[in-house]
Amino acid sequence: MNRDQAETVALEALAHILGDEDLGPQFLDATGIAPADLARSAGEAAVLVGVLDFLLQDDRRVLGFCRASGRAPEEPAAALGALPGGAAVHWT
Repeated sequence: MNRDQAETVALEALAHILGDEDLGPQFLDATGIAPADLARSAGEAAVLVGVLDFLLQDDRRVLGFCRASGRAPEEPAAALGALPGGAAVHWT
């Protein structure tokens, strides 16, 4: 996965998270980012890495996003590994 594809996955994940009445507030609480700051910095690599980190913390989040977006379950982890500052997730 290249960086542009990874950014697209992360932005889709952000939209999914913020569109969910439970996940949106959890994400904002977990990251400490204010909605206004998020609006200004949503496309920055550090924010996108944070979005994918949050998503990948819970299999239910990943699977819910993948069902909603039509993406394969391994795509969020691949996207994280393709972003600057993101670490590839290895499942063993």
